[in-house]
Amino acid sequence: MQQNDVVIVLTTLPDVQQARVVANALVELGLAACVNVGAPVHSVYRWQGVIEQAEEVPLLIKTTQQRRAELLDRLVSLHPYDVPEVIVVPVVDGHAPYLDWVREVTASPAS
Repeated sequence: MQQNDVVIVLTTLPDVQQARVVANALVELGLAACVNVGAPVHSVYRWQGVIEQAEEVPLLIKTTQQRRAELLDRLVSLHPYDVPEVIVVPVVDGHAPYLDWVREVTASPAS
């Protein structure tokens, strides 16, 4: 078990309903220990040369490096955007029992 094997994956979805569908799927598959569905945020971004604005719902997805690739593949396949935001952030420290729980829950596919 590595000290820094837990990661947080960030993404946004267009609405709460789709965010909950993705969150539930990732947890049910055992790819994520926990997914926080955040409150809607106002996003401003440039897309195809035009400045756009949209309300989006952020997800904070907790998993391990071991499950990261499979989680990213599934997340992209479930995501409605052509180019979804998918960012992996390493967890460099945290409450040891919580990090152990993330490792335990994501150790193998859910049955």
